[in-house]
Amino acid sequence: MLSQKTRYALRALVELARVEGGQLTSGELALRADAPRKFLEAILLELSRHRLVVSRRGKFGGYTLAKPATDIAFAEVIRVMEGPLALAPCVSRTAFRKCDDCTDLATCTLREALLRARDATAQVLEAYSLADAAAGTGGEILPSPPQGPLQI
Repeated sequence: MLSQKTRYALRALVELARVEGGQLTSGELALRADAPRKFLEAILLELSRHRLVVSRRGKFGGYTLAKPATDIAFAEVIRVMEGPLALAPCVSRTAFRKCDDCTDLATCTLREALLRARDATAQVLEAYSLADAAAGTGGEILPSPPQGPLQI
């Protein structure tokens, strides 16, 4: 589940993507993203440290995207704000470690499902950019998962 902090970050970045090369102040972003200004300013600072936004000080200052909106995937933003996409550390590509209660990775009964969930999540979030969200497009269309009763 995404935290409110991550949702505000995504909303603010999508608003910046809509501006096409322009910039917005933290106050304008707070209004557009429906986020508390002080909280959003802390989020923007974090996004700036990770080089997703550039801040300019002064009377004509504000925030702009650090790279084109097509080059910023939702997955990148979520990883900056939340950490790895994986549901467990033993299936993370960026922060792998054996789970504390796992006796053997090779025989773990949970790992295969968690690997598949990580891969599916990453596939969707890597394919969906800020530009897709700003334009209201669905990004790359992926096949729907099979419907019907769960196979156990």
